[in-house]
Amino acid sequence: MDNVAIVVDDLAAAIAFFVDLGLELEGEATVEGSAVDRLVGLEGVRSDIAMMRTPDGHGRVELTKYHTPTSQDGDPHAPANTLGAHRIMFAVDNIDDILDRLRPHGAELIGELVQYENSYRLGYLRGPAGILVALAEQVQ
Repeated sequence: MDNVAIVVDDLAAAIAFFVDLGLELEGEATVEGSAVDRLVGLEGVRSDIAMMRTPDGHGRVELTKYHTPTSQDGDPHAPANTLGAHRIMFAVDNIDDILDRLRPHGAELIGELVQYENSYRLGYLRGPAGILVALAEQVQ
């Protein structure tokens, strides 16, 4: 897998959120034109994208802000059992530290932090555009 794309309404805020999660901004670009229109099946596309790279360099998150056509509203509070892609999980070293860094960006736990058997501490929170972000800290 190369990347997961997330459509956002505030690109700068989404970049800041993922930087505080530990990802690195790899680059930004504006994309538009007939090739983009044909690719995504929309007309008159103009969007800004930011590619965020995971610390290990093996995964990326593409953040996309559509200027035209305007984005359609989704349900940013959809529950975890909603059909379709609904969350992205990150392995972290210190889940409490990550939560403290993400709260100023509006991130809140969906449920609570849980200890799963003797292997992981896990938590779900809302990120940019309402996406569920799961955090997993391996227990030593």
